Amino acid sequence: MSTPLERGVETLKAQVDARVESYFSSCTGCGVCAEACLFYLETGDPRYTPIYKTEPLRKVWKNEHTLWGKLATTIGLSKPITENDLSDWEQLVYDGCSMCSRCSMVCPVGIDIAYLIRKVKEGLAAAGFVPEGLQHAGERALEFGSPMGLTAQSLRNAIAALEKEEGVSIPVDVEGAEYLCMLSSNEVVLYSEYITSLSKIFSAAGISWTLSSKYFEATNTGVQKGDSGLAAQLLERVVEVATELGVKTIVSPECGHAYTTIRWDAPNLLGRELPFRVVHILELLDQLRAEGRLILSGSFDERLTYHDPCNISRRGGVLAQPRHLLNQFAPNFVEMDESGEMNWCCGGGGGVSSNERAEPLRLKVFNIKKRQLDALNVSTLVTACSNCRTMLEEGLEHNDMENVEVVGLTELVAEHLESTAPVGPSNSMS
Repeated sequence: MSTPLERGVETLKAQVDARVESYFSSCTGCGVCAEACLFYLETGDPRYTPIYKTEPLRKVWKNEHTLWGKLATTIGLSKPITENDLSDWEQLVYDGCSMCSRCSMVCPVGIDIAYLIRKVKEGLAAAGFVPEGLQHAGERALEFGSPMGLTAQSLRNAIAALEKEEGVSIPVDVEGAEYLCMLSSNEVVLYSEYITSLSKIFSAAGISWTLSSKYFEATNTGVQKGDSGLAAQLLERVVEVATELGVKTIVSPECGHAYTTIRWDAPNLLGRELPFRVVHILELLDQLRAEGRLILSGSFDERLTYHDPCNISRRGGVLAQPRHLLNQFAPNFVEMDESGEMNWCCGGGGGVSSNERAEPLRLKVFNIKKRQLDALNVSTLVTACSNCRTMLEEGLEHNDMENVEVVGLTELVAEHLESTAPVGPSNSMS
């Protein structure tokens, strides 16, 4: 029986594909990626440079796939990877990388460094070097269907309360609906106004939609953890409920990792094409606006700005849509100095938000977002990711900036509907 270290090293070896080989062969060590990393910039610690975080994988590649590395290994000049190595990199990778991919954007030779770091996570996870909080989140996701441990009953309770308090209809388990809307646990527990907003918007646009009682969670802890097996298991549940309900389109919620995992990663992780299309909620809302099915009015006169969630904007390309929507009702919308595909991360992506040990570092690197907001003097910060929203709220509170309110874009859109169609009978679960 192999040891955890042996499993980790073998997993790292298995991650070395042609893409990895070409990346490491191409790296010039120029250090440009360092200037794109908020963890390095805010700490000044060279260990947080993006390419350094890939060192365990680079070492395996060098020893196994290069002539000089093989020779060094043969004659005993190459030091093997140890448990201490994996322990050190576990902290660097899980605490000091949000998988924001900003480093990948600036590499002059086109290396997707975030891709390499994700491969490193696979080795660390296989060896058992995963932060406790993220490990438990993965276990809860597998057992209950939610990284927070929410159950179908939790969803039932939330829906019943929203329908009673807000006077909306929230359809559940409707076969043949036009859209299946996935949720993140954050949107059930912390930001239930998102669910209410969906009901109001889709009612106004005349859209048939549904939630699933069998599986509602879109956030994939397996990807954040670096466990492809777990990631695939969770994705299979999404495919299963969509197939059973006969929907043609899945709507990803305001969650960046959910969107990129279901839309971009799923076919590779599952080894087959998905039987439905995937859109982010902002893509759908902007499509409805362009078609004249979603008419927005009124004016949000406060000075506001928009935080681009990394995976939604940089990986997913959802850049123009939120601005199209904001420009319908926000005359005092202003951009941060670096926005869009070159935005600065909230600091909590990639599973960092689930890692309690990383909180001091996460709050430290929030300084870069603080400086951006200080320069604008806004009263409202809009975003389109529930995880970002939580991280932004915590960062603002930590810096005594509670005068800045954080709101979700979908919620704002619902508040500026020109009219709302009559609410139909409830289709919620009994």
